[in-house]
Amino acid sequence: MAKRVLVVEDNELNLKLFCDLLRAHEYATEGVRDGREAVVRARAFAPDLIVMDIQLPHVSGYELIQQLKADAALRAIPIMAVTAYAGREDEERIRAVGADAYVSKPISLMRFVDSVAALL
Repeated sequence: MAKRVLVVEDNELNLKLFCDLLRAHEYATEGVRDGREAVVRARAFAPDLIVMDIQLPHVSGYELIQQLKADAALRAIPIMAVTAYAGREDEERIRAVGADAYVSKPISLMRFVDSVAALL
């Protein structure tokens, strides 16, 4: 059975790119454009991994990671942050709130796929 990846990304082109790239590597994906929907979708979709942007409307990626990690049913799901925040202190902050991996934008397609595979 294919591993399931929930992609949380507000930019439609990036969301399509990530989902298409993951599907091409035989992952089952579901995309969410609004961080407010991510927790509900994570419960319904039961992903093996969550790939998410940090810059989201309505709720920041930092807050969303904290919500996911505070939820007993979801806290074990690894989270990979994909963001334009590329400084060392940005990565440290993202990991400090609970992300398991970090990939900076613009992404390297192979690094992205390799990071996903490493978490699964």
